[in-house]
Amino acid sequence: MTAQIRPGTAACPGCIATPGEPARPIPKDVQIALSLPGIHCSACIATVERELNACPGVDSARVNLTLKRAMVQAGPEVRAADLIPVLERAGYEAHELDPGALSATQSDKAGRDLLMRLAVAGFASMNVMLLSVSVWSGASDATRDMFHWISAAIALPAIAFSAQPFFVNAWSALRVRRLNMDVPIVLAILLALVTSLWETALSGEHAYFDAALALTFFLLAGRYLDYRTRAVARSAAEELAALEVPRAILLTNGVEEEVAVSTLRLGDLVLVRPGGRMPVDGEIVEGQSELDRSLLTGETLPVFAEPGLNVSAGEVNLTGPLTIRATAVGQDTSLHRMADLVAIAESGRSRYTSLADSAAKLYAPGVHILSALSFVGWYIYSGDVRTALNIAAAVLIITCPCALGLAVPAVTTAASGRLFRKGMLIKHATALERLAEVDTVVFDKTGTLTAGTPELTNLGDHARADLEIALALAEASAHPLSVSLARAARDAGIKPANVTEVTEVPGYGTEGQFRGQRVRLGRAGWTGAEQGTQTAAWLAVGDRAPLGFYFTDALRPGAAEAVSALRQAGKEVLLISGDTCAAVEALAGRLGITDWLAEALPQDKAARVQALAEQRRRVLMVGDGLNDTAALAAAHVSISPASALDAARVASDIVLLGQDLSPIADACDTAVRATKRIRENFRIATVYNVIAVPLAVAGLATPLIAALAMSTSSITVSLNALRLR
Repeated sequence: MTAQIRPGTAACPGCIATPGEPARPIPKDVQIALSLPGIHCSACIATVERELNACPGVDSARVNLTLKRAMVQAGPEVRAADLIPVLERAGYEAHELDPGALSATQSDKAGRDLLMRLAVAGFASMNVMLLSVSVWSGASDATRDMFHWISAAIALPAIAFSAQPFFVNAWSALRVRRLNMDVPIVLAILLALVTSLWETALSGEHAYFDAALALTFFLLAGRYLDYRTRAVARSAAEELAALEVPRAILLTNGVEEEVAVSTLRLGDLVLVRPGGRMPVDGEIVEGQSELDRSLLTGETLPVFAEPGLNVSAGEVNLTGPLTIRATAVGQDTSLHRMADLVAIAESGRSRYTSLADSAAKLYAPGVHILSALSFVGWYIYSGDVRTALNIAAAVLIITCPCALGLAVPAVTTAASGRLFRKGMLIKHATALERLAEVDTVVFDKTGTLTAGTPELTNLGDHARADLEIALALAEASAHPLSVSLARAARDAGIKPANVTEVTEVPGYGTEGQFRGQRVRLGRAGWTGAEQGTQTAAWLAVGDRAPLGFYFTDALRPGAAEAVSALRQAGKEVLLISGDTCAAVEALAGRLGITDWLAEALPQDKAARVQALAEQRRRVLMVGDGLNDTAALAAAHVSISPASALDAARVASDIVLLGQDLSPIADACDTAVRATKRIRENFRIATVYNVIAVPLAVAGLATPLIAALAMSTSSITVSLNALRLR
């Protein structure tokens, strides 16, 4: 076993405060956005709208079934916290969203613009093709010329409108003296139009209006497929990010006021209620509680909190209200001390060259050179500029990258759709290509391989009477151990005992009276027990010796299956965590992972991933906390669960939407097959060019041959991509 332990206690690496967000004045009428993942039909819409509209202060409520979202207009006194319980009583799960974070999804102007251009190109192409059929069927002289002029009248304005994205991108590249895939596309379109107009004016036989429109249509189809793939990722990522609403409760002379986190200043007093997250770095000045630091440091055991303890933003307050004096806000929080690590790590990923970019670098100059040589050769041979120009245009059209333009987006769309149905969201354009190259997988522990929630292991060791007392006390607390104990006891059919005067002592546990005896459930020292190495809650009944309820960190669904499948696929699996040595070693043993690192700081995780990269290993990092952010950015490709902190999701390439980890292995397999399909599509395009180019150079590529060849290659590439589904 190659176990490694980093000395020292894992410190909190950052905060979740949203820096630099401008303060917005509260309007007279506020808009509240709610996510409704459980709605599925028109009856749900009617019920939700009826319940919301019945709430005092609500002016209107509208539900969008497609987005599974409700938008509520209400008075300034109404809060999402008032509406969520109403919907939960009606049987609908609801979460508050930040309306500001959803602004990008409200308007899909770019998508509508592309779709409109695609529709115009398709409609024009069909009409010009119908006219061309008459020409190909033998129409001649004045009839042929009339059809050509009608085709020109349709094609010129249609292409001027539809091909604008290609013109803009090509000009942007040429301005800085470089070539991209849009340059040969624009040259082909312009040369086809100029040649066709010249031929039509001279009453020539051949015109390429139909080929120019077909080229524009197929390439726009590729652009739209690519855009929709990215738009789905953006929309879902914004929805996830919007779940974390950046607000805090400011105390001013004892008066509570809800404000944006970005408006907090040094020395401000902030109230954090049980279940809330620390909005700033600070010092506790009042209250006792316990803190959950698992998302930040990987520590599974809650930490006792009392006045004088320093806290970092992102830590969760568990049991009692705490008053925090802010010692670091905005740009000065520990989150920004991690920014350099993340920026350095991301620079390596940005140097990755996609397959499409690699193909474009070779393809664009090759097409230009071939077309120019064809023009020069035919001009020398025939001495006729018109003939040479016609053949040069045919070469550009028939070699134009329709198939290449569809090769990547068609496959990416099919693969992304397949993975989305399995609960995985692809965020980055090259994520699939990088995922296909992975040979090493690094997992975080708490919140990633484990659910981050404790699981009771010794329920059957205790008498039913003791379990009834423990259940009565546990149900009075929101502490993770109490919640787990209560759930396990209820599942076992235990009913709570009649414990009276139950109260929670923040930071210690719950106590009450049972048959004249004091009963306590909580920390070891508070109940008279000795603190051991295992995670435990202790039950003290009168003068009896305390009873221990022992817990382990519950595995996330599919964790064992994912690790096993990845190892069977020949990938090396590592476990790196900020948790204690004993906890990490126990989990590694359960999952059969032999290479693990415990008590790792954020820089340790990033350093280990970078060291693997220097060994030419292709690393997939799977993590969910702020302490994983630098490692996620440093990895060749990264995945984070939807439950991860916003910073971790932003740093990752793929988001796991569900709780189950088993799709990770399938995603690796799908990525390999997707990359294989992309390479196959490039080969199809190459074979097509090998056959078509000699025909074009030899002067045998009529407009009919050019249009049919181009359409056939594009359809073939699309059908090959659909095999992934």
